[in-house]
Amino acid sequence: MDLQITNYNNRFQIKGALNKLNLKTFDAHFSNVFDKLDSILLDIEQVHSIDRAGVMALAKLHNESISKSKQLSIIGIGCKELYQHFKTEETKQTVVSPRKVVAA
Repeated sequence: MDLQITNYNNRFQIKGALNKLNLKTFDAHFSNVFDKLDSILLDIEQVHSIDRAGVMALAKLHNESISKSKQLSIIGIGCKELYQHFKTEETKQTVVSPRKVVAA
């Protein structure tokens, strides 16, 4: 399934796969979105797969919202790859001493 993006007011629903092959569609749809809107809501409930490029596109959108002091909300269970990406970022550990390990 190709990527489909629909919107009503400030709510954007994303359906299909968010991957390297259709990233241009995502980028074109959300380029300069924070110049027009103060807040957006992304519904990823119907995203069935996402690759590294898709995760990076969402991260880029997130960074843009922060740099422009705008609000970005992502809702929906979506696909497991996105949660696995952020879960692995949270569980990285740093060794402080040979006997002591703390979460980074």
